[in-house]
Amino acid sequence: MQDIIIVGGGMVGLSLALMLAKQKIQVKLLEAIKYPEYTEQELTYHSSFDARNSALSRRSVQIYQKLGLWEKLQQHATPILQVHITEEGGFGKARLLAEQEKVESFGQVIENAWLGRVLLTQVRQNPNIELIDNVQVTQLVQDNDTVTITAKQGDQTLQLSSALVVAADGRDSFCRKALGIGVDEHDYEQVAIVTTVQTSKPHNHVGFERFSPLGPLALLPLPGEYRRSVVFPVVKGTEQQWLGEDQPFLDLLQKTYGDRAGRFEKTGRRFCYPLSQVLSHKQAVGRVVLMGNAAHTIHPVAGQGFNLCLRDADVLVRYLTEHEWTPETLLAYEQSRLKDQARVIKFCDSVVRGFSNNHPLLKFARNAGLLAFDFVPGIKPLVANYAMGLKA
Repeated sequence: MQDIIIVGGGMVGLSLALMLAKQKIQVKLLEAIKYPEYTEQELTYHSSFDARNSALSRRSVQIYQKLGLWEKLQQHATPILQVHITEEGGFGKARLLAEQEKVESFGQVIENAWLGRVLLTQVRQNPNIELIDNVQVTQLVQDNDTVTITAKQGDQTLQLSSALVVAADGRDSFCRKALGIGVDEHDYEQVAIVTTVQTSKPHNHVGFERFSPLGPLALLPLPGEYRRSVVFPVVKGTEQQWLGEDQPFLDLLQKTYGDRAGRFEKTGRRFCYPLSQVLSHKQAVGRVVLMGNAAHTIHPVAGQGFNLCLRDADVLVRYLTEHEWTPETLLAYEQSRLKDQARVIKFCDSVVRGFSNNHPLLKFARNAGLLAFDFVPGIKPLVANYAMGLKA
């Protein structure tokens, strides 16, 4: 069996490489940035595993369990046992309890820097994966049987060929542009401020999703009884005022969340990430398939983006192990994923747009809906299963 080339060694590319390697498929993994060398306790940021956090759904946890990685990841993850949903200035509220839904947890929160470190360590140790970092792809061409990648690594020019290439090179994908694939893009005109905080109350494995005029805010549990991750959107252009002194940002969190988490006592360094939606017009062209943010970059509300990408990767591996590596197989894979992708993309975009509209009637309807969520039979299990990635 021929090698598969993966362009892009972020969390999706690394995860996919490990999935393929488990099936005894040889992988060449290309990454533009030089990977860090880790010491035993050091937590080093990389452009793809940065200060953000991932809320891994139960389906994602199951995928990593199949890879034999969950025991290592679990050391750095925290289960979500309850989810509280509220709107700032509103009367509605909804709760999901893992115990009531008869599940171990709704998911696990892990810092991307730890997730990336574990994945990279496993990739480096896997004999079926050749890792080539600090390399810039400059050309992608294909014919009926082969895809050829040209890349620069320092002063050296590399030329690699394969029967199949996976482009997992991010929202501004070079490979997607080289294939002439267009995108639909929407800028939410927001920037997410991401950090970790310490609170006076223990998190007790509760995740808060709170909606404000700025959009959805997330406060999620992290390892350590009083540590939580924060995702706080602000209007683009106003983010700098929250990146300097700590106290104004802590005061902002306190005003937003009240006493739900107790006092916001400390905050780590804040990082900023623009929020947008980028959807590729195609995900498979010839012998190249788009994966991860190259295929669909979505708003991080409810933490669905990375989980969706992992489901894509899991299904792609199944298609490649059960069928011949042909353009028709890649098109069949693409068709099989459209329904799940469309559902998640529509949900995330609708939540952001719906809760950002502060019209009094719409706000009343939203809060009435949150109240109904707690009382209408059958809604909670359905939403919980979708959130856990079990209805994909």
